[in-house]
Amino acid sequence: MTPATRLRLPLAGVLRLGRPSDIWFKPALSVVAAVAPPNLLLLALGRLDLAMYTMAGSLCALYAHNRPYAARARALAWVVLGMVGGLAVSLLAASLTGDAVVLVTVGALMAAAQKAVCDATRIGPPGNVVLTFITSASLFAPQHLGQVPGHVGLALLAGAWAWLVGMAPGLLRPHGPERRATAQALNAAAAYAATGGTGEGHAKARAATAAAVHAAWQSLLAPGVRPDHTRRALEQLLVRAEVALAAPADTDPERLRAWARDLRGTGRIPGVEAPRESADELLGVETERAVPRRPLRHLLAPLAPLAARTALGSALAGYATLALGVGRPYWALVTAASLYQANLTLTWRRSIQRVVGNLAGVLVFAAVVPLVHLHPAVLVLSCVAFNFGAEALIGRNYWLGTVCVTPMALLITEFGRVQDPGSLITERVLDTLVGAVVGFVAAVAVTNRRTGDRLERTLAAADRAREDAARLLAEPHPAPRALETARRALAGALVDLRATADAAAGEWWQRALPEERVVLTEQSGHRTLAATVRRQGLAPSRQDTGRTTEDARP
Repeated sequence: MTPATRLRLPLAGVLRLGRPSDIWFKPALSVVAAVAPPNLLLLALGRLDLAMYTMAGSLCALYAHNRPYAARARALAWVVLGMVGGLAVSLLAASLTGDAVVLVTVGALMAAAQKAVCDATRIGPPGNVVLTFITSASLFAPQHLGQVPGHVGLALLAGAWAWLVGMAPGLLRPHGPERRATAQALNAAAAYAATGGTGEGHAKARAATAAAVHAAWQSLLAPGVRPDHTRRALEQLLVRAEVALAAPADTDPERLRAWARDLRGTGRIPGVEAPRESADELLGVETERAVPRRPLRHLLAPLAPLAARTALGSALAGYATLALGVGRPYWALVTAASLYQANLTLTWRRSIQRVVGNLAGVLVFAAVVPLVHLHPAVLVLSCVAFNFGAEALIGRNYWLGTVCVTPMALLITEFGRVQDPGSLITERVLDTLVGAVVGFVAAVAVTNRRTGDRLERTLAAADRAREDAARLLAEPHPAPRALETARRALAGALVDLRATADAAAGEWWQRALPEERVVLTEQSGHRTLAATVRRQGLAPSRQDTGRTTEDARP
């Protein structure tokens, strides 16, 4: 077939502010707790020149705030190891060569690897950007081979402290992430139920509910998370969100919202009526926990075009600033690496947001730099404040967060020695513009035609999942556990189909997409989901909607 997808680069809504995340303060406070003590200790010792290395470990506290604590412990440990390992490679390269072209090449390859691994593992915000910023900046830090072990050791110590900071809230609210994920699913289901399944915006609300429910199940069934009384109660609530997804007209949205409100804090978890089937058979969670995880190499394979974009764009941006005589090519490299999203349309949006945020951030830096030159303590406290501001604001829109990220990055260069503000500002503006333009051009040049192939595969998977569920429904007495497993598989396949279709729709220069087939598959899949819910006896009658049992203690 001939290419049919035209390039659309919208400007409407790119800078519009959204609602902040429900837990915006958690990463913001965590990064303050992780960054401030090491930096203040270095200030007291008169060694702020080492702060770049401790910052590498401290910034790991930004990750994994949406994961259950058992899963968070492993995820944070891997982030720390990845950060420290990348830093070690950068410092080793910096100590062995001063050739800027070689260093930019190393930085671009590392940025591509970081992007691919972060996307494949779905580590979540801030993704590869922080890792790439630290490793790229370290490539151009003056370094001797004998200094590398000590500097890497500082990063590892700070990373261990960041791990403790990330895990500390679990002492007070051990099921906090699971409760939040379940509450989000209930609220999304309430929004869909309010449409009755046919009202205005129902398709968008249905997709949002399916994604929220799927994310909540991933939280409750995360590897290493052991089932207990609290999680069993959350699973029962999550089943009610699934019921709303399958039978919105038979669901009371206000009751779902009330359950979501009850999940805040550490209070009792509302109980719900036990379904007709036994809980163990209905939920089928032990079966799902036993499903083997896909190998990392299988997750990385579809991301090859995105990794190629990152490598090419980052390298070309760095080379371009070197040709212009800019002394810090890693700024352009990081700018390019931060642009790449799931498709070209999202990459375009991120490019605009990055440029606007960086230019505004440069103005903020120009305003505060006279103050930070008054005393090193002001410099440290300003960096901590900008760390907090970045995490507090970036959930509203990426550009707003970068208004704080940019002055923070510029101030970090002041840890070693006081520098000329005019030169820093000029280089940062130039690097931002070059990185954004070259990075986006590379995204256009490296087409991602695999999105069409992946959409065909997810369509086939959704069809198979629907057929499996329909076959069980046709049996006179299907095994409850088998029917529940088939229902969960179909729900996951529909979520994957919607995400893949959205990603493919924003790409360009590919064959025509089977949009009508996607819509028909989604409609038939959700009808089958509704049928399984009714067959399992989960859908409440209108008279029984909202009736609950006594509360379950956490």
